[in-house]
Amino acid sequence: MSKRIGVVGVGRMGANMARRLKDCGYTVTAVYDAHPESAEALAKELGCANPRKLAEVTAVSDVILTVVTDDKAMDKIFAKKGDSLLVGAKGRVFINCATVSPAIHVEVEKRANRVKAESLEACMASSINQARNGTLYLMVGGKKAVFEGIKPLLVSLSDDGKLLRYIGRSGQAGQVKALVNMVMNINTAGLAEGLGLGSALGLDLKVLMEVFSQTGANSRVLVTDGEDMVNRDHSCFFSAAHAAKDSGIAYGLGQKAKLTLPLAKAALSQYKRMVQVGLGGLDKSGIAELTFKGRGPKKRSSR
Repeated sequence: MSKRIGVVGVGRMGANMARRLKDCGYTVTAVYDAHPESAEALAKELGCANPRKLAEVTAVSDVILTVVTDDKAMDKIFAKKGDSLLVGAKGRVFINCATVSPAIHVEVEKRANRVKAESLEACMASSINQARNGTLYLMVGGKKAVFEGIKPLLVSLSDDGKLLRYIGRSGQAGQVKALVNMVMNINTAGLAEGLGLGSALGLDLKVLMEVFSQTGANSRVLVTDGEDMVNRDHSCFFSAAHAAKDSGIAYGLGQKAKLTLPLAKAALSQYKRMVQVGLGGLDKSGIAELTFKGRGPKKRSSR
């Protein structure tokens, strides 16, 4: 556990991963965020540095975890010029955990290799509580030898390795993660429609969910989102805006493969609509606001 750890992107996921690694005995040397106040508060909590430049994170770290929002943010932190994590990065290992396009994972690996650093994608299929408890489901892509060398750290984040999967070369874990979220988002949209229709028919939704759980209508999202949809509790663990982004990544992969994906397209349309009407900050369970009668954004009255 002699490796020094830096974390870039310390929102709720990144911050909890940093806390978990410190609890496991790793030395967290630096945290960085595009919103400096977030990094400053976490740095004080963990007793580590709070650099204002990306290159300064690299300088004091052996392994850098990144948990950023999208392809644009990844391109920025691994910029070819100016302040970048790639400055002085020889011998470093980057572990990129955000849900971004597979193509950007491949590009980041190329950029890292040019400066004699290594890069892995460690895509997460879990949420905030799992990040804090070290029970993340991690799908890893990149060179197998690099994965094996850094595996103990990943084991600490994935329930002692029980939830750790090596998928294959760079980009492939990103592809799998895109498909995981595509199917999850389709299931969530379908559940919202089923419960919304059940409500409109006057059915007992508690009984309906119990029947769903015991039949072919069962799914993981019934457990995570069902009651929230009924109770209108959309506290954000995975936002509708992120669901729209991730569904878009998967749908884009389908277009490149020249496949017709009508369900993925429909789910993407619903999440994009949530963003358009100002509901993008809700948890993905908030898609029920579009399917239950009497819910949703208030229509403006015309005068």
